[in-house]
This record gives sequence, C-alpha cells and structure tokens, in this order.
Amino acid sequence: MELFEGARFGLQVPDSPAAPVYVCPVKSSSSSTIQQQGYSASIFLKHKEKLEKTQQKCIAIFALVCCFAVLVALFFSSVDIWGDSEDGITEENCSRNCRTVLVENIPRDLFATNAKTSVPLSAGFHKLLDLAKYSIEVVSPVWNLNSWDTETTGSVKQVSSQGQLLFQRLIGLKSRGVKLKIASSLTNSVELKTLVAHGAEVIFVNMTAFTRGGLHSSFWIVDRKHIYIGSGDMDWRSFAKRKELGVMVYNCSCLALDLHRVFAFYWQLHERDYVPTIWSKRVSALYNRHEPLELQLNETEATTYVSTSPELFCSKDRTKDIDAIYQVIHNAKTFIFISVTDYLPIVNRKLRGSTVTRYWSLIDEVIREAVVLRGVKVRMLITYWEKTHPLTFNFVSSLKSLCFQLHNCSMDVRFFSQKETKGDIPDPLNHNKYMVTDNALYIGKHNWVGSEFSVNAGVGLVIMMQNNLKNRGRTILGQVRAAFDRDWRSPHAKSQQGSNNQNNIYREGYSKWQRENYSKHPL
Repeated sequence: MELFEGARFGLQVPDSPAAPVYVCPVKSSSSSTIQQQGYSASIFLKHKEKLEKTQQKCIAIFALVCCFAVLVALFFSSVDIWGDSEDGITEENCSRNCRTVLVENIPRDLFATNAKTSVPLSAGFHKLLDLAKYSIEVVSPVWNLNSWDTETTGSVKQVSSQGQLLFQRLIGLKSRGVKLKIASSLTNSVELKTLVAHGAEVIFVNMTAFTRGGLHSSFWIVDRKHIYIGSGDMDWRSFAKRKELGVMVYNCSCLALDLHRVFAFYWQLHERDYVPTIWSKRVSALYNRHEPLELQLNETEATTYVSTSPELFCSKDRTKDIDAIYQVIHNAKTFIFISVTDYLPIVNRKLRGSTVTRYWSLIDEVIREAVVLRGVKVRMLITYWEKTHPLTFNFVSSLKSLCFQLHNCSMDVRFFSQKETKGDIPDPLNHNKYMVTDNALYIGKHNWVGSEFSVNAGVGLVIMMQNNLKNRGRTILGQVRAAFDRDWRSPHAKSQQGSNNQNNIYREGYSKWQRENYSKHPL
C-alpha cells in the first residue's frame, strides 16, 4: 500500500526487480498541454510570417501596378494625338526658312486713296484656307462672322460680306478632308454650333473656373506650317469697321509647331475646372526669350518666340506676355512705337466681396526708364472710344510730363479717333495691339491694362532682328513702323491737349466716372 501510494504521488521507489515503473499522471498531462501550446504557438508564428510576407507581396504588387498605371498615363499624355500624321513634322526636321506678310484691315474711307496699306486681313485668311491640306486650328475670343443685324447697312454691309464668305469656307473644310479644330470659351455660340454640325471639333475652355477671365487669344495654325497672330478676331467687324493688324508667317513649321503646343495646352483644359501642376512635354515651350528660335525671315536672319498669359497658363519654359513686352522695351536703343486700344496700368481684384484697385507698374515703369534714363524716343497711340477709362488721361499726362525741361527726352502720346464729338464715338476703330522698336516687334492680343494680363488668356509673338541690318525698311519691322507712322501722322491721331471740345469731353467723362461706381466701368 505504501508502495502504491508512493508511486501514485510520484515518489522515488527503491530499486526492485519486481517493482513496476509508474509515471505520475498529473505531470504527464501538464507536459502534454505545454507541448500542445508550444506547437500551436509555432503554427501561429508560421502563419503570421506567411501572412506578413503575403501582405508585403500585395503591397509591392499594388505599388508596381500603380507605378505602371502612372507610367502608362504619362506615356499616353506625352503623345500628340493630332500632329504626327501631318507630314511627320517634328522639332528636329521643322523648317526655319520662313516668309512673313503684314496684314491689316483698314476701314473704308479712313485714309486717302494713295495711303500705303498692307495686304488685307481677309485676303490673308483666304490664303491660309487655300494652303490648308490637313488641319486648321483656330482660337478666337469672338465668333460673329455672319452679320445679319441692323448694324450692317450701306457700304458697311458690302464689306461685312467678307465675314460671311470666310464662314462659308470654314463650313466647307470637311468636304476637302481638312480637319477644323477650335478652342473657345464661348458657351452659346450659334456659329460654333453650326461649324460642329459641319464636322468641326470644338472644345470649351472654362475660363471662369480658371481665372474668371476670358480666352482672348487670336491665332490660326495651318498644317503646322503656316500661322496667323494679330488683333483680328472671327468677327465681321474685323473685316469692316475695325482697324486691325497682324502677321501671316508661311512655311515656318518650327514656329508653327511651338504655337501648336499653346493650342494643345488649351485643348487639354477641356472639361477641366483646374490647371494641372504636371503637364506633358508636348505642351512645353520649344523656344522662349532666353532661347529663341533662330530662323531666316524673308531671307533675313532673325530670332522669334511665342509668349502667353496669364502666368497660370504658362507651361514649362514658356515666356509670359508681360516678360516679352519688358524684354522688347528694355532692349530698344533708339525708339519705341506702341499702338494699343487701351492703356491703363491698373489691376482690379475682388477680395472678400469688394473690389480693390492697385497700381500695376510692370509696363509703366519700364517705359519711364527707357525715356528718362536711356533717352529712347517713345510714341504711344491709344484709341479714344466709348470705353476709354478716364484715368487713362491721368497716366498719359504723367508720362508726357517726364520730359519737362529735359534735353534729349522724347515722350509723346496721341489718341486715335475718327470722330471728335461726344455723341458719335464709333466702335473701337484702332483695334491694333503691337509695339515696334529699332530691333524688335511684339504683336499680341491684350490691351495694355493690368487686369487683362492677370486674368485673360492671350498669345503674343516676338520677332527680333540685328541692329546693323541693311534695307531695314523692307523687313517686317520696317513695314510695321511704316504702318505706325501712317497712323501717327493721320488726321485721326490727336494730342490730348487738342481742341477745347475734346478737353471738355475728357473732363465730363472723368466727372461721370467719379459719380459712378468704378467697378461697373470695364477695365
């Protein structure tokens, strides 16, 4: 019994040949439990390791898939889906031997019959239509070529038919196998809807969402070989009542390719309400003010580039319009001649429900520096029309006062207007927007008003030539200067200190502006 009890409780029993070996059942059960727990823990750790490895593999695969998707997106976004089929034009094989023609629209009876004028604007557009084989890309702030309204009477109606003829030719492009692509900020244009019905492809750029401005650019690109840039719009008034100026550049695929990238920038804004921070290289600038395009322009060595505005719309390496204007003024040696519809160095901004007006000095200061410090002769021709802001005359007076009692100082401003009486101010007669100097030309679409460069989309063209050119008068710079001299010397260009009747109009306009809320007056 003692032996049994000893064995029962796991006590050591003296050796005995006949004595059986007993194992304590309590100790065996505990060991088994521990072994099972250890085995379970081992299995759990193995499963945990496998799970962690699986999760890591999933994360790695997901990351690779995301990277692949991004690469695919970047790849397809970097492909220009229009252009490669158009004669295979690239920046490597494009043409730099170009020809340029100055085009103008001069309203009937504005100048004497013997006055020298350039190629008519309408003829320039018809020439581009004749040359088109593959595609035409157009940007215009206005689409109003058909003039079936009460404004078109008499001789004006006869001339306005040029707009209708141009519109009919645009409608017929599809039958010739020419693609018509249009970028516009207009939402309810009857003419654009008609063009879409006849095969044109039109996209809407929501400028209100981007800058609360408008798409004011005006240019054509034909087959990525020929271009137009100027003040003229797709508006019958640009062929009848308004004085316009622009340039046609032919067989210049390098420049056309760069302007096409501006068009591609607009095109990719379709159905967007924000401007992406990362863009395809297909919209990056090929040339800019630091690295302009070197080319032969009418058999003369020149450099050129395209500028844009506002800053939000400047893709990589693209020069801003305001910087292009600054460069042209800053590099002028002897003269600067400016012709614009409006000049007003002011910016209006809306902050917390109120309008804040501030001085916009970017152009005004560089003009003053050129006049006073460098002795450059400056002439400015501004349109006097119903929307001329009264403060324009104050800024003009300030500019003209710079040369008071200074030698070798020349600063003069005139206002271009066909009529002088208050009640008969016509449409903006001088719609030009350009500047020519002794060595450069800038043609744009903006009035020289701070608010325009801040919110409205525009495009400009800069052409620069050598200072020691022979036969300068035959170059595009010489042609533009001749056009400016013709306008400056015409009876329609009047000094601010003109007749008493005109001075009374200025004073009355300023008093009226003071009585009204200036925010209602368009800048």
